[in-house]
Amino acid sequence: MIDDQAAEQLAQVVVRGLAGGQSVEIDGLGVFHPDPAQGFRFEPRTLAQVFVAYAKEDLPAAKRLYGELAAAGFGPWMDVAKLLPGQNWPRAIESAIETSDFFIACFSENSVGKRGGFQAEIRYALDCARRVPLDEIFLVPVRLDDCRVPRPIRNELQYIDLFPDWTLGVRRLIGMLLREAPRRWKRPTA
Repeated sequence: MIDDQAAEQLAQVVVRGLAGGQSVEIDGLGVFHPDPAQGFRFEPRTLAQVFVAYAKEDLPAAKRLYGELAAAGFGPWMDVAKLLPGQNWPRAIESAIETSDFFIACFSENSVGKRGGFQAEIRYALDCARRVPLDEIFLVPVRLDDCRVPRPIRNELQYIDLFPDWTLGVRRLIGMLLREAPRRWKRPTA
């Protein structure tokens, strides 16, 4: 629950952005756009949100995937594209995972044995997946190269290879997301 002071601060941030001629996006909610006639126009979130998790060594491939998801009509979320200067990034990442419709984990030789943020994001996504109905897809493993997907993931979830044919792998991924996304908008929340 947001208190009155926090609500006022949020409103001031939105008003300052709009007054400066900028659109203001609030992840999971929508975008406020400046509108000369009304002052602002609000566009609610209508795209399925897709969190892209990756190891920093795989940033070029993750950015490419982010672009492909955006071009296909999804609302991708990636730290380098969405985090703001001074933002509490651990909390912002957890919030983005919690509000995402899908979590894509980009596995590679770089990421599978590496300690750090990528592993923490996957563990948090697995916790979030426990709240999703069993017949819905939330965590989607993708392989960027011929790496071995960790056993706990490999034993329960089918992964998609984005190599050796990136286009075919992305087409399979986007096809699955397009089939599954409508279910997210129909499910009851609790």
